[in-house]
Amino acid sequence: MEQRLTFISLGVANVSRSREFYLTGLGWSAHQEVPGKVIFLQLNHGLILSLWNRADMAAELGVEPSDGVPPITLSHNVGSVAEVDAVLAQAVEAGAVVGRPAVQQVWGGYSGYFADPDGFRWEVAFNPTWAVDDAGNVTV
Repeated sequence: MEQRLTFISLGVANVSRSREFYLTGLGWSAHQEVPGKVIFLQLNHGLILSLWNRADMAAELGVEPSDGVPPITLSHNVGSVAEVDAVLAQAVEAGAVVGRPAVQQVWGGYSGYFADPDGFRWEVAFNPTWAVDDAGNVTV
């Protein structure tokens, strides 16, 4: 198996609500969608994010759907402290809940967290030792 990640699926309680949050609120674009079932968003580096009806996803996985806080963090790295604050503000305007306001971190960067309508935690971070180019590509 090659060391790469190509697809992330989030099991969401309400696909229409997630569509409103990600597409309208955050300004992202759908690549493909089956209304009420799944939305595919083409991200950078060839990465796909799918917002999949939680019950349908659980059925395919062979597990019971869960309503707990998902144990995963998705990160959105930016090139400055000001960009962290701007992205967090945009997320709040879109309906996100800030779980942890942005602060200077002990590891030297600046980051904060918000939760989307299903509780998925997004970290918005600036790390001064990483480069983020104009296309959003991160070099560690």
